[in-house]
Amino acid sequence: MTTPESAEQAPHFIHEIIDEELASQKVGGVVTRFPPEPNGYLHIGHAKAICVNFETAQKYGGRCHLRFDDTNPSKEEQEFIDSIMSDIRWLGFDWGEHLYFASDYFEQLYGWAIQLIRDGKAYVCDLSADEVRAYRGTLTEPGRESPCRNRSIEENLDLFQRMRVGEFPDGAKTLRAKIDMASPNMNLRDPALYRIRRAHHPRVGDAWCIYPMYDWAHGQSDAIEHISHSICTLEFENHRPLYDWFLGQVTVPCKPRQIEFARLNLTYTVMSKRVLRLLVERGLVEGWDDPRMPTIAGLRRRGYTPAAMRAFCERIGLAKRESLVDVTLLENAVRDDLNAHAPRVMGVLSPLKVVIENWDEGKVELLDAPYHPDKPEFGSRSVPFTRELFIERDDFMEEPSKKFFRLAPGKEVRLRWAYFLKCERVVKDEAGNVVELRCTIDPETKGGAPSDGRKVKGTIHWVSATDSIDAEVRLYDRLFKEERPDLDDVAGALNPDSLKVTRARVEKSLASAKAGEHFQFERQGYFFTDPILSKDGAPVFNRVVPLRDTWAKVAAKG
Repeated sequence: MTTPESAEQAPHFIHEIIDEELASQKVGGVVTRFPPEPNGYLHIGHAKAICVNFETAQKYGGRCHLRFDDTNPSKEEQEFIDSIMSDIRWLGFDWGEHLYFASDYFEQLYGWAIQLIRDGKAYVCDLSADEVRAYRGTLTEPGRESPCRNRSIEENLDLFQRMRVGEFPDGAKTLRAKIDMASPNMNLRDPALYRIRRAHHPRVGDAWCIYPMYDWAHGQSDAIEHISHSICTLEFENHRPLYDWFLGQVTVPCKPRQIEFARLNLTYTVMSKRVLRLLVERGLVEGWDDPRMPTIAGLRRRGYTPAAMRAFCERIGLAKRESLVDVTLLENAVRDDLNAHAPRVMGVLSPLKVVIENWDEGKVELLDAPYHPDKPEFGSRSVPFTRELFIERDDFMEEPSKKFFRLAPGKEVRLRWAYFLKCERVVKDEAGNVVELRCTIDPETKGGAPSDGRKVKGTIHWVSATDSIDAEVRLYDRLFKEERPDLDDVAGALNPDSLKVTRARVEKSLASAKAGEHFQFERQGYFFTDPILSKDGAPVFNRVVPLRDTWAKVAAKG
């Protein structure tokens, strides 16, 4: 499992390659691209790829293109295109005028396919998808040639043109490259270049009924855009010979270099777009932007920050081999970022009523509380202290253990920014549940120690019962309960406690909290005002992360 010490942070092996190429004048500049397929929302793994491509271009004064691989219209939607552009901008990057689509190049790709046929390097195949798989062979056995492999150039040209005009049904024929059915690299065993698929395309409508395969469209599109470095993840390493073969068969304006790095794998997280789509379609989450999802949209709505995600990607570095990164590194990056700029406030998530018997009814004392201990420029707010308060139910124990230093009968604690509080009596309901505490305060202890020098070991947060607001708080946790979720039983792998919704009492100052604002609820964690559920005067708060890694505590106890 990757740790901050073991992550390959420096040197950056991709930058080393580029430095050597620039020094030898093998390349004259750096142009990268991020090429998502618009068939879903981007996730945290894509965030790493975005950072690598855009930051590499920035480092060398180059540019990074955004190019949508829109070659499979049956799964692509404008919603996904819009969300991807929004996510990239939110992360802090911009492609400027360099927005492209693979569909921009359909005519050129078709023309190059015609050239391959004329050169005897491509043929129209009648085999079904199942038959193609059977003919392909295995890793230890060579494949068999298609019965259609030796069709004449004239027949292939005729059939391919008829494919384009829609003469054949979906799946009836494919255009395949003629390479080597005995190659040890399965990707070179006559891969498909085009398939017939009648589906309305978001950009070109119904103009085409044949669509290029990813391997054919990808490298050729890179060449058209004069990409210098095609930076991608390791699953494309075995595709590199095919990438280079395609570029070498036709006259292209540029021959990019493909470089692979290890994809991001996180504990307690799924990076499969197929599985994420399944979670959405089966209603196991509330949508692509559910704050439990590892999508950028979900993490953004939960309250993760662009700076934290960029810092995380930099912290884990780039590796040349696959590894599993501990999700706590991501959570710690969020804590580090929010610690610097999130105002401190008090919120009681599970309220227990306290009545201060030596405090007059109706008396309100406004206590000055700074928003941040290290940021005086953040200012302060007035916190009303009244006869009736709420404290956290977990901060009281009727029969305390030796290491419990919070409130108990006859014991004292300090109320944050206020007084020493002593529990005098416990009030219970008919079922024996504690419903109220009768307490007293020591008036001499405001902001300091009493004259007799006694001390307390615990400080707890609180809010006024009569001068606070009721708020919905959504306590989000990890979506999966195991480090490596079982993808064969996604529903069974879900953490049943990944979301708890509670009614909390929070400081009155939070009534004016704006959607998208961050706060630290003292002793509880970092919270974010939900941009969708919040209304004016009625904010809804998402817990971004707790103050500490609570899962590590659970593991230690186990």
